[in-house]
Amino acid sequence: MAGTGRAGERPVATGSPASNSTPGEGCQATMKVLLLKDAKEEDGGQDPYVREFGLHGLEATLIPVLSFEFLSLPSFSEKLCHPEAFGGLIFTSPRAVEAVELSLGTGNKTEVWKKSLKEKWNAKPVYVVGNATASLVNKIGLDTEGEHCGNAEKLAEYICSRETPALPLLFPCGALKGETLPKTLKDRGIPMESITVYQKIPHPGIQVNLNSYYSEQGVPASITFFSPSGLAYSLKHIQELSGDDINHIKVTYSMRFWSFSDFFIAFLLIIPEFP
Repeated sequence: MAGTGRAGERPVATGSPASNSTPGEGCQATMKVLLLKDAKEEDGGQDPYVREFGLHGLEATLIPVLSFEFLSLPSFSEKLCHPEAFGGLIFTSPRAVEAVELSLGTGNKTEVWKKSLKEKWNAKPVYVVGNATASLVNKIGLDTEGEHCGNAEKLAEYICSRETPALPLLFPCGALKGETLPKTLKDRGIPMESITVYQKIPHPGIQVNLNSYYSEQGVPASITFFSPSGLAYSLKHIQELSGDDINHIKVTYSMRFWSFSDFFIAFLLIIPEFP
C-alpha cells in the first residue's frame, strides 16, 4: 500500500466517496487526489485527510515521499545520561522523540533510563510543540509542558515566560531545523544546546509507488505537497509521469506544516515547473 511507507509496495486508493449515488451517477469519473505524505491513522483506523476527502466525494491516495536518517545517536545517548548538565529538554518533532529511544537502545541504556534517568529528567521542564509530540514524549515516561503551543515560535515565547534555567536546555532537532526558536531563546538570554539527531532523505519507494499509481489511476486531478523536501524529492518523477498533462494538475500545499521560509523555497522550486 502507498500509505505504509515501505519501499516497493504498490500505491492503492485509501479513500473513496460514499456509496450513496443514484442510478446513473456511478458512470461519472471520480476526482482523484494524490497526497504526498505518510498515512496517519486516527481512532477510526483511517488517515484524517483520506477520510475528509472521501466525505466530499473525492478519492485520495497517500504516497510517502520522505524517510529519515538518524544521526549522532551515541553522542545524544551520552547527553541523555547526564541530566545534571542540562536545565531541561525541548522537543519540536516526533522524530526527535524517536531519536531518544534509538539512542538509548544503541547504548544499551534503556534499563538505566527506566530506573533512574527518566526520573531525573522529570525533575526538569520538558517543553514540546503540539499534542502529537507530547503524546510520544509521555510514552517514554516524561511529563511535558507547552504542548498547547502550535509552533516553535509560540513555544519559544512560552519558554521565555518561565524561569530562566541556569543550565542549557537540550534541543534534539533535525538538520533543517528552523531558526525561530534558537534565535528567540538566544536573544532572551536563555541557554540552549542543540544536537542534530536526524535528517530527511528521499523515501526509497517514491519512484516505484508513483509509477504504480499513474499506471493504475492515471494522472491525478490534484496533488498536495506537505513539505519543501517532499516536493523536491518527487517533482522530477511527477513531471516525467504526467507529461503534457502536468499543466492540468491542481497543485496545493499544506500550509499547516510550512513556515513562510518553507513556502518561499517551494515557490522557487515549483513555479517554473507548474505554469
